[in-house]
Amino acid sequence: MYKRFLNNNDYIGIITEEALLQLIRGNEERLAQAEEAAESSVIEYLIDNYEIEQVLTIGKNLMGYNPQIIYPVGAHFYNEGKIWEALRSINGYKAPSDVVYWQEYTDYIYDETAVIEYSQLRNYQPGDIVHINGSYYICLEPHGLDFNDIRVPGINAWEEVMSYEWQANFEYELWNVVKWEGKFYTLMKLDDADWTVNPFDSDNWGLIGDYDPEYQYQFSETEYVVYKGKVYAPTMDVNADTLEEGYNIRQHDLRNGNVKKHMLRLAIYELHKLISPNNVSSARITDYETSIMWLRDAARMKINPQIPRKLDDEHKPVTEYAIATFMRDYDPYQNPWQI
Repeated sequence: MYKRFLNNNDYIGIITEEALLQLIRGNEERLAQAEEAAESSVIEYLIDNYEIEQVLTIGKNLMGYNPQIIYPVGAHFYNEGKIWEALRSINGYKAPSDVVYWQEYTDYIYDETAVIEYSQLRNYQPGDIVHINGSYYICLEPHGLDFNDIRVPGINAWEEVMSYEWQANFEYELWNVVKWEGKFYTLMKLDDADWTVNPFDSDNWGLIGDYDPEYQYQFSETEYVVYKGKVYAPTMDVNADTLEEGYNIRQHDLRNGNVKKHMLRLAIYELHKLISPNNVSSARITDYETSIMWLRDAARMKINPQIPRKLDDEHKPVTEYAIATFMRDYDPYQNPWQI
């Protein structure tokens, strides 16, 4: 499946949202097809001299916000169609666990360079060994991003709470947990407790709810939840942080502006070709030809496209004929191709 460098909001800067919807007619696969064709043209012209694949990868690796993920400062992600940068570390929610996912690995490691760094974006299978925060861990249970079950090694945010089948005429202590008719209850008050009345009919007992990742739990040893038939209490903050613009996030597009601009022009032209190849507007044709000319001049080193150059083994540009031969001025504002 083609991973897109552009997003739907990018097109609104050139055509209206209504026009875009008319073009794709409810089939967003057309956008991917058009962008893939545009990307092929960009790579074809720039692959020899520029790190264009790395530039494109930056945009393709942007993912939608996932409340399970812990985002470090500087991380970028999509949320509500926009690209955001983390200004502060953003915590993800931590679900209870009825199995052990990671165990610290203490055996000798012959080749430390072969051990991968832990990433929240990977999937893991039993036997996988990772390195994180100076320690090694071995995976015991399948999990990961595609499983919608992210588990960071070394973090155990919940502990199981002992529970018992409710019995009449037994004197319980405050916050004891019991099970009655398949549901769990905790003793919330002792005043006038009648030990002959079951938890469902008694006002002294409170029903323990199922775990909900969207609920904001208190960091308390009596903040009980039910998860897969067991009762748990948090041992740390288990909530996902709320996204607040100006506090922990800001809008910021880290994609290369030149590549984005010309990819967009080429993609819109390719999109029109997909829909009606014999009825492409002159404006779209002009934009397409302008972008193709920009790619040609960049490939011939006539302009500085503001894309990292490919380097040889001596960390020098792979081609040595000077850009200055073709440029009129080193002042970037005198370069007509820069945006």
